[in-house]
Amino acid sequence: MTPVLVINSGSSSFKYQLLDMDTERTLASGLVERIGPSTGTGLARHTVHAAALASATGPAPTVLDATRIRELPIPDHTAGFAVMLEAFAAYGPSLAETPPVAVGHRVVHGGARFFEPTLVTPLVEINIDELAVLAPLHNPANLAGIVAGRTAFPDVPHIAVFDTAFHQTLAPAAYTYAIDAEVAASHRIRRYGFHGTSHKFVSEAAAAFLGRPLGELKQIVFHLGNGASVTAIDGGRSIDTSMGFTPLEGLVMGTRSGDIDPAVLFQLERRAGMTVDDLDDLLNKRSGLLGLAGSNDLRDIRAAVERGEPQAQLAFEVYVHRLRSYAGAYLAQLGGADVISFTAGVGENAPQVRAGALDTLGFAGVEIDHARNESAERGIRIISTDASAVTVLVVPTDEELEIARQTLSVARP
Repeated sequence: MTPVLVINSGSSSFKYQLLDMDTERTLASGLVERIGPSTGTGLARHTVHAAALASATGPAPTVLDATRIRELPIPDHTAGFAVMLEAFAAYGPSLAETPPVAVGHRVVHGGARFFEPTLVTPLVEINIDELAVLAPLHNPANLAGIVAGRTAFPDVPHIAVFDTAFHQTLAPAAYTYAIDAEVAASHRIRRYGFHGTSHKFVSEAAAAFLGRPLGELKQIVFHLGNGASVTAIDGGRSIDTSMGFTPLEGLVMGTRSGDIDPAVLFQLERRAGMTVDDLDDLLNKRSGLLGLAGSNDLRDIRAAVERGEPQAQLAFEVYVHRLRSYAGAYLAQLGGADVISFTAGVGENAPQVRAGALDTLGFAGVEIDHARNESAERGIRIISTDASAVTVLVVPTDEELEIARQTLSVARP
């Protein structure tokens, strides 16, 4: 067994997953939330999904079929890690008997400094902290998870895997904004891109599924969840991506506006008296599908469309319009595509979105098989016709597995 522990740490929560990298099977996973000063009950919550809550020495089934929930005080991430370790001791697998060979940490922003999975050292921690100016909601929380993790597992390597790293292959023409060059350089303003771990996993999974060399494929990957992005990938390298300096740019999302004329912000400041914080809240938390139709859940939007609600219909059309715009742009950047893949919650489960996004791309050789697209089948699958010049896939993403793979590549090169 080669266990790798993956940590995805937020400001008041962290998710974890233990994988056996000999089989790439999940052995246990969990979520610790409401860490620190809390409202309501004042208690944090720990949800653990363990392999049948079996004994530490017993074999783990393929599906994690047992769940336990505890509510208890957890004042900080270090205490949260202690609770996680208690769960492993109680439900297995025993980390005392089989400790992880490495711990992988998701870090949202690596700036222009980190372009590959990186062994965590005190200097790396300092760099992650300094990059918090680019991701103030994420990097401090990611760093808190790293510090707690290194305290809990001091004798194993800890690897930082950066969301932005996959997009460090962007050319200057793709990542440079057309603003005053000195201002941009002084404040590190450029396109960084996000969801890189997912885009990398999906593009490699697509190539493997089709039995074709990754280096020969031109791909477009739509990662469509509450946050959404699309990336043009040429030979396994990101050449363009929709998210930019922050995850706000690009596609219409659950609560984020995506692309918008910056002059709208000037108008709202001058005429509506909105502050910078008001505008930040508007574009990140009260826009997108929520702003257009009152819900950030596409399932609610589709149900409202079926009821004939015009605002929901408009929201869906705006959402799809933006997808088509980026699909066309990236077909041009790539000079055509071999594969288009859809992933994440919406991408994997909303056939209407997939069909709408590609409906006008017949000129580029894209042909959807509507029966395949509407199928309830799970797993990676083809939804284009046999005659389609572009293969269209649904590819379930697995960011934790990708983080574990990258972690192991550094821990055991």
